[in-house]
Amino acid sequence: MNYTYKYPRPAVTADSVVITKEAAPKVLLILRKADPYQGRWAFPGGFMEMDETTEQCAIRELQEETRLVISEVQQIGAYSKVDRDPRGRTITVAYLIRVDEPLEVQGQDDAADARWFSLNDHPTLAFDHDDIMRDAIKLL
Repeated sequence: MNYTYKYPRPAVTADSVVITKEAAPKVLLILRKADPYQGRWAFPGGFMEMDETTEQCAIRELQEETRLVISEVQQIGAYSKVDRDPRGRTITVAYLIRVDEPLEVQGQDDAADARWFSLNDHPTLAFDHDDIMRDAIKLL
């Protein structure tokens, strides 16, 4: 079914912030394969399909980009800065995922690499992911 609206609509994405439960926690990041922010680290995530929820999108994108399969997510929040994505008006819903320890991951799909970093010593992130990281840490 096609709809036509006179108002423009933003795109919707979902991002996964995967953090270990270790005494010295680690966070999972992917190295972006393409622009925008090619060669920069970010959270696994991507655009929502029309037939899925943002939770399902986060779980699917995490698996597509890292091979990590999870089933439970906790919403961190929605992020809607007008200029957060140079490709156009995009709103993301970010999710926190806790795992006991770093699991085996592999960068694939839109990710050139996937790697675990110290939660307290990680690279500067693409998009507004540094803001999302701060909010995720508050939930811990």
